[in-house]
Amino acid sequence: MSSEPPIPDAQPDLREVVLAARNVAKSYGNVHALKGVNFDIHRGQVTTLFGENGAGKSTLMKVLSGVIQPTSGEIILDGQPVSFNNAADARDRGISIIHQELSLAPNMTVRDNIFMGREIRTATGVDFAEEERQTRKLMEDLEEDIDPLTPVEELRLGQQQIVEIARALSVNSRILIMDEPTSALSASEVEVLFKVIRDLTAKGVSIVYISHHLEEALTITDHAVVLRDGNMTAYAPRAEIDLEWIVRNMVGENYDLGSPPEGHDMGETALSIRNLSVPDASGVDLVDGMSLDVRAGEIVCIYGLMGAGRTELLEAIAGRLKATGGEIVLEGREVSHLSIGERIARGLALVPEDRQRDGLVQTMSVGQNLSLASIRSFTRGLFTQTRAERALIGDSIREVTVKTDGPDAPIGSLSGGNQQKVVIGKILATKPRVIMLDEPSRGIDIGAKAEVFRLLAEGAKQGLAVLYSTSEVGECLSVAHRIIVMHKGHVSAEFDSTVTKEEIMAASGESVAA
Repeated sequence: MSSEPPIPDAQPDLREVVLAARNVAKSYGNVHALKGVNFDIHRGQVTTLFGENGAGKSTLMKVLSGVIQPTSGEIILDGQPVSFNNAADARDRGISIIHQELSLAPNMTVRDNIFMGREIRTATGVDFAEEERQTRKLMEDLEEDIDPLTPVEELRLGQQQIVEIARALSVNSRILIMDEPTSALSASEVEVLFKVIRDLTAKGVSIVYISHHLEEALTITDHAVVLRDGNMTAYAPRAEIDLEWIVRNMVGENYDLGSPPEGHDMGETALSIRNLSVPDASGVDLVDGMSLDVRAGEIVCIYGLMGAGRTELLEAIAGRLKATGGEIVLEGREVSHLSIGERIARGLALVPEDRQRDGLVQTMSVGQNLSLASIRSFTRGLFTQTRAERALIGDSIREVTVKTDGPDAPIGSLSGGNQQKVVIGKILATKPRVIMLDEPSRGIDIGAKAEVFRLLAEGAKQGLAVLYSTSEVGECLSVAHRIIVMHKGHVSAEFDSTVTKEEIMAASGESVAA
């Protein structure tokens, strides 16, 4: 196959292509997010868009769904040039998008989120009963037992992602764009979503699917397109692509996520958990008598399926959730009674799973986000030592290799991978003795994942104790010295780095038949 990708015809084939981009470019000042991209969406098929964070994937999808306007180029719908004034205009023409970062109103119910802005009205007002009926049907189709009247803020992240998907499905779109729809879903929820996708394409609905889970995406796609630095670098039908093809065209070489760091001596126990129990709102223990030690210079991975208790364990250690029993000991000192801020000051910090909600302040700049957790170190009374703060920000940007126009750039201008590096950089700037990371690679590409795990390996070599959780078994077999498998709040197995993928999955209760 030629190294140059075939460029789609200027006029799309009406028998196959329902929506097309022709020479679409998008610039933000001197930043060229898209550079003359040609892209086809095929009727009744899944077109998967691959690329590193910052490659232009989300920008292209926002152009096609009317969220933003292109700087130049043309959008062709059903063979005719069109211009969308906004997302509602595109939605009225049958185009919907599920955004990577959730756009739900947390204080509103599931029902009200799904019908926000397009309420079902009668002569006497909003028909809430019909909205609730349709919401229940959507939840049944997605095999989720979620009450339509539940406030979204009470749902776990994966369930919120399901609500986002249900909202898009409720519009009955003929073109549905899914930007990282499975990043917070369990394996069983992914299976249900793929069944829904197959049902939709059988009815003629066109799907654009963006995912950093490469193997997962290969099971659902009909066509693959790769973007790199705002350019389309490769296109092929499913029969011509494999994992190596995707990685080569995305990053130019076959990346791996590293290996457990060696050549340094591990120190004493830095973090010790003894018989820790963490209940849910009803009093049922999500973490049940858990014990765990992590040494200085050691990287420990916690693997488990959704509901295993991974997130609850880390949030309880960090002080975000209240434990009902057990001890949390940091370098020989009990810290269970301390606040989150006091634990950070002692050297115990968490990078949360949901970076948008818990890790970043969207109204702040890159630099302000990086320095936020360390603000006490350069604040004297009512005054901030600006020079010290700027030095810390500059050091952090270099150390975690954030790709940004500068410290004053809006945090929203960064790709997902670079936003995640800002969250990690913010925590590293506090000089922790123990760093915990909950799903540190959620929603970031293979290149950014490699950089994140490189940061963890370098930290361990310098004596940092690292504890991270993941629901991707491949990430266990990267930099971790030791792997703890959780199942229903308990440790079901413990392995060293020589373990196999199948052994890990079996210990978690996950089927390995596939």
